[in-house]
Amino acid sequence: MTKAIIFDIKRFSIHDGPGIRTTLFLKGCPLSCAWCHNPESQKVTPELLFRPERCIGCGACLEVCPEDAILLVKERITTNWALCTHCGECVQVCYTGAREMAGWEVTVEDALESLERDRPFYEESGGGVTFSGGEPLSQPDFLEELLKRCKEIGLHTALDTCGHALWELMNRIRPYVDLFLFDLKVMDETLHREYTGVSNELLLENLQRLAELGHSIVVRVPIIPGINNALEDIQRLGRFVTNLSGVSRVDVLPYHEIAAEKYRRLGQEYAFQNQPVPSDEMMQNIARTLREFGLEVKVGG
Repeated sequence: MTKAIIFDIKRFSIHDGPGIRTTLFLKGCPLSCAWCHNPESQKVTPELLFRPERCIGCGACLEVCPEDAILLVKERITTNWALCTHCGECVQVCYTGAREMAGWEVTVEDALESLERDRPFYEESGGGVTFSGGEPLSQPDFLEELLKRCKEIGLHTALDTCGHALWELMNRIRPYVDLFLFDLKVMDETLHREYTGVSNELLLENLQRLAELGHSIVVRVPIIPGINNALEDIQRLGRFVTNLSGVSRVDVLPYHEIAAEKYRRLGQEYAFQNQPVPSDEMMQNIARTLREFGLEVKVGG
């Protein structure tokens, strides 16, 4: 059976496509965005999360850790992340939920059964299923098979993608995708490489190809003050998207700091700790500028 590692299933979602949807989050991503709000999604493999506020200091995890990565320091349980192999042994004995794994294995059949459970809500609202991440194309065989099965049983499908994948993969899955939610981070190639770790050349090419082939596309843009919110950045975005015939809407999404706590749970440092969030006025001005290009624009997810 084709399997994948997922890290969440979100039911009754109203921000990941039309109607009421169920969103399945797959692990793995070729980008490493400095502002990533799902850091637990970047690696394909399962990862340990530690919530110290839930820890009661029982010491059970100390006894089972095979790498001696868990320590008692000044009467507080701590984790040496350099030694941790994310094996999950400590999770099995942590009954308070202070330790948990981000990521578990599912088969296509398991996932399909879970997604189809909400069919009455899809049918009533014009919704369906959305594949997100991470980057769903990081696990292409599973994604392709599950998309095919969803279409066979009549479920509307949406793919939330950063677009950084070989066209061969994109071409394989596109016949089974009803709506692409295409994340467009930064138009400037140098800044895109600096803040995501990769060039934007490939993803822009894929976006143009999908539009030329007549696919339904919503472009999603995270607004990061000081990086992609300048007037020239927004105008450049507007000019580019205006030439994409398949784009039905542009969603401008304000940066938020919610992810900072996730980084702490993973034992990682959050590089954007002091990054300012965009004001409502900034978001409305950006939306107004894009609307001047004749685009439909939505502020927020």
